[in-house]
Amino acid sequence: VLNGCGNAGRSGEHPASYPGARRVDVSHIRFDDGDSFYLRDEPIRLLGVDTPETKSPGVGIFIDQPWGPEAAESTRVWILSADVVEIVVDGRGKYGRRLAHIFLDGDLLAVRLIDSALAYENVSHFGDNGFPELADRILDAAERSERPPFEEPYRWRRKNQKKQN
Repeated sequence: VLNGCGNAGRSGEHPASYPGARRVDVSHIRFDDGDSFYLRDEPIRLLGVDTPETKSPGVGIFIDQPWGPEAAESTRVWILSADVVEIVVDGRGKYGRRLAHIFLDGDLLAVRLIDSALAYENVSHFGDNGFPELADRILDAAERSERPPFEEPYRWRRKNQKKQN
């Protein structure tokens, strides 16, 4: 169990939004950008989506991508205003971050970001990570939603990220 998480479904609490979902104490979250944050000191990367970048000199990003601050702020506001925040974790990504799906009052955060044109889906590139039903929800949202008004973040990074020496 990640620090800052508790069991969902205890007496007086709602059932988990998804099998294995754990409730998150949002006071233990430190926000990063639209698709990543820290739960205590554990870096978390949201599965299924890619949001525009925000300035992060430590990884060679020295300017905000258009819509990056808006995506980051939306994620922050949505998480902090939810009554129930839950996490379902997978393995780790190539940068060592814990991969996870986040539920806000039962809704998938990735779908909310796509529906708001603040993220591109990346399920079609990375696969379902063992969550086929959640991947289908993300792909359905991408199909029905407006295309985001910014360049795909992976393309933007290729042009704007300065490589580390």
